[in-house]
Amino acid sequence: MPNQHYYSNQPDIAHDRKELKTELRGQTFNFISDAGVFSKSGVDYGSKVLIDAMEFQQNASVLDVGCGYGPIGLTAAKMVVDGHVTMIDINSRAVELAKENAKRNGISNVTILESDLFAVVKDQQFDVILTNPPIRAGKETVHAIFEESLSHLREGGQLWVVIQKKQGAPSAKAKLESLFHQVEEVTKDKGYRIFKATKSS
Repeated sequence: MPNQHYYSNQPDIAHDRKELKTELRGQTFNFISDAGVFSKSGVDYGSKVLIDAMEFQQNASVLDVGCGYGPIGLTAAKMVVDGHVTMIDINSRAVELAKENAKRNGISNVTILESDLFAVVKDQQFDVILTNPPIRAGKETVHAIFEESLSHLREGGQLWVVIQKKQGAPSAKAKLESLFHQVEEVTKDKGYRIFKATKSS
């Protein structure tokens, strides 16, 4: 069976490129998506809830884990005008699209890399980590993202997570609370929960 799920390294499903015009945080973006990447038909609702909720300093260094074709990380890059966003995804097709979408939207304060979880940023630390975790990859992968985020955050840094209640928000929150100094549910919308987990300073 071909690799068709979006958390494959090399999706081999046929290309089906689409142009998406969307407004995020009051800015208009023009994205290209494709078959074999997450939420190819438009920015998914969970990502939009996270994008609307996320807040950080405009000089922050930000990491977007599982960036897909780029909506969360590229919106963050527009918010951190004096900062920098690193975007990582295991899916090579998604990484190429995110690079293309950064160019299409005139965004240069980004570094976009193919990476199995945190492999390519293993020695780096960030002020903020953002993730719409790949639920279908399984709870083990999602919890590994939480665990690794802790060691990749500076003291006082924050992990922002979106997760659906029916896809394990309660267990995700419990896992975050076992790792982080403070975990706050920032907002909820249509079953999506936004958690902000802060590393103690």
